[in-house]
Amino acid sequence: MSISSIAATSNRTRRFALDKLGVLVAVLALAGAFLPFAMFRPTRIAAGEARNLFEALPGLAGWMLAGALLAATIVALLRLTALLRLVVGLTVLALLLVAIGWSASWLTPPDNTFARVGPGGGFWTWLFAFALLVTDALARMKLRPWLRIGMLVLVGAGLGLLLVSGVWQDLSILKEYGNRAQAFWQEGRTHLWLAFGSVMAAAVAGIPLGILCYRVAPLRAVVLNLLNIIQTIPSIALFGLLIAPLAWVAATVPGASAIGISGIGAAPAFVALFAYSLLPVVSNTVVGLLGVSPPAVEAAKGMGMTGWQRLTGVELPLAFPVILTGIRIVLVQNIGLATIAALIGGGGFGVFVFQGIGQTAMDLVLLGAVPTVVLAFAAAVVLDAIVDMSSRGERAA
Repeated sequence: MSISSIAATSNRTRRFALDKLGVLVAVLALAGAFLPFAMFRPTRIAAGEARNLFEALPGLAGWMLAGALLAATIVALLRLTALLRLVVGLTVLALLLVAIGWSASWLTPPDNTFARVGPGGGFWTWLFAFALLVTDALARMKLRPWLRIGMLVLVGAGLGLLLVSGVWQDLSILKEYGNRAQAFWQEGRTHLWLAFGSVMAAAVAGIPLGILCYRVAPLRAVVLNLLNIIQTIPSIALFGLLIAPLAWVAATVPGASAIGISGIGAAPAFVALFAYSLLPVVSNTVVGLLGVSPPAVEAAKGMGMTGWQRLTGVELPLAFPVILTGIRIVLVQNIGLATIAALIGGGGFGVFVFQGIGQTAMDLVLLGAVPTVVLAFAAAVVLDAIVDMSSRGERAA
């Protein structure tokens, strides 16, 4: 056998070899086949009745989706190009999102305003499996930061199109939204303020504190140990610990209650999220500044730069990607933690989560959980891209 034929055989073998992550996707896809695609409830709080893929979709639609899922699973299993895996993964995700809307319309009896149809375990398992395939394909393609943000915008536009098209209008989560639209946007604004506001406050306070710890080595251990202690306190406990002191401030400090400070509500939630945010911001500032190349600092000294000029013109710009990584960690963390603020009257999407748990209405839980997950994912993608852009700029410089 010639060398060229051996090479060709080797290439064909490699092409049809199993992909390790694809095996996981296939296992998840197989598991999804044994779970209900949709859940039908006669009322919003009644026990759900499982509907498999072929019961949840009319006639040929179920078989077509099953065929698409099977084909996508085969693509995931094989070591094919990242672009093909990406296209297949996105296509199947789009089909799943459209199909669950069709399922709700198909299963809801005509003129019945009490019945509820929501996604079942099979839908969520397939959604996770092929989202994993898309994420892996994007990682292998190593897209530039702007392309990653562009991809996020396109996905967001696609979801928006599904919302305005009415495909999802019969889904139970949209019915819950229809009953609480005004409250949803009000709590959404509160959630954004708690998450983003606390991170901005932590950046304003934490970056200068990190610079101080970098300059004064004896102070560094004290501050970082203190912030580590705060980080170890469970979030609910910290929210509770702040109720008494803030209630005292509201009662004794003139004008404190007028600006919103009270024992319960958004104030203790904001303070707790701010406290949780300080450690990553301060520690990443210190690590970033300590990681600045000594020759760069010496060159700045040789040019006659003052300490302030070296800090603002050399050290902080070089440390910026590491500092921004800390802010990214904090933002994603706080978007999730802000849901707990509802337990002390702080508002946010957690209001719907805990109301749903109290009423055993899982679709109401989803009304609070889904936007929280989407916000955290979008924030992570955007900040990861910005960190990547700043790192590339640093390497180019």
